[in-house]
Amino acid sequence: MSTFLIVVIALVIIFDFINGFHDAANSIATIVATRVLSPFIAVLFAGFFNFIAYLVFEPKVAATVGKGIVNPDAINLTVIGSGIVGAIFWNLLTWWQGIPSSSSHALIGGFMGSALMGAGFDSVQWANIIKIFAFIFLAPVIGFVIAWIISGTVILIVKKKHPRSVDRWFRFFQLFSAASFSIGHGGNDAQKSMGLIYAAMIVSGGISQSDPMPGWIALACYSAMGLGTIMGGWKIVKTMGEKITKLKPFEGFCAESAGAFTLFGVAIVGIPVSTTHTITGSIFGVGARNRPTAVKWGVARNILKAWIFTIPASASVSALTYFFLKSLGL
Repeated sequence: MSTFLIVVIALVIIFDFINGFHDAANSIATIVATRVLSPFIAVLFAGFFNFIAYLVFEPKVAATVGKGIVNPDAINLTVIGSGIVGAIFWNLLTWWQGIPSSSSHALIGGFMGSALMGAGFDSVQWANIIKIFAFIFLAPVIGFVIAWIISGTVILIVKKKHPRSVDRWFRFFQLFSAASFSIGHGGNDAQKSMGLIYAAMIVSGGISQSDPMPGWIALACYSAMGLGTIMGGWKIVKTMGEKITKLKPFEGFCAESAGAFTLFGVAIVGIPVSTTHTITGSIFGVGARNRPTAVKWGVARNILKAWIFTIPASASVSALTYFFLKSLGL
């Protein structure tokens, strides 16, 4: 391996680690907010099930990111490395501010920005980009609708039960819903980094496009994400678990279940979506099902602004990084 290839792979692994603690809120915010698990136990729990996703999903999302965002002929190590720098910058900025933005779209925006700077407009596969853009809005809407339906069904089932009994049972059920969502998170987000390392190996001549993805790539990415999740992201946990709406255990179960259904579905068909958007929409769904005024819509507007700026912001940083690296002869 060349030194530059090692640096690019290291950057991808660092991004994956940051993705883990940046998006830890996706997996644990509801289970922490409902006090089913302590924060420390929750991140260990989520980190473990992030890694278990390695055994569950085929790498279809990885293939989409590695081959379906930028035309293979336009990909080189400088494009990949610059894209990762843009994504890392946006992730760290939003983590510092406690804003639950999308690591997935930061990565895609970064990859796009460096490709546009390096190879022009035609280097980007716009049909796939349009699909990804559509799911910026569709993923939270799907999560919202499924959460609304699940929470309505649960309310009908338990309406004659004593609230204390309902709380006790759903504190138990929430362990399963949180585990499922963490598996969906790992199956979607870790695969995006896998796709970039796979692409880097191909363009550097380490493997050919017809070769299967080496097992060490998946192992490294899932491990980095699991470790990052264990590190936690408490500012974002507070936003997701407390500032959007107050959650009870049955509502946490409904939100996580809706998010898990959505993530499993898109991972099976290979669409890279935002786990942040998905669980945020699901939390809004259970909150609005309770009563619309239970949701703090002002917080929702701030989150939406971050979603809108994620791709252009990370793309701009990656484009500038590409220009800088090329000036150094890389």
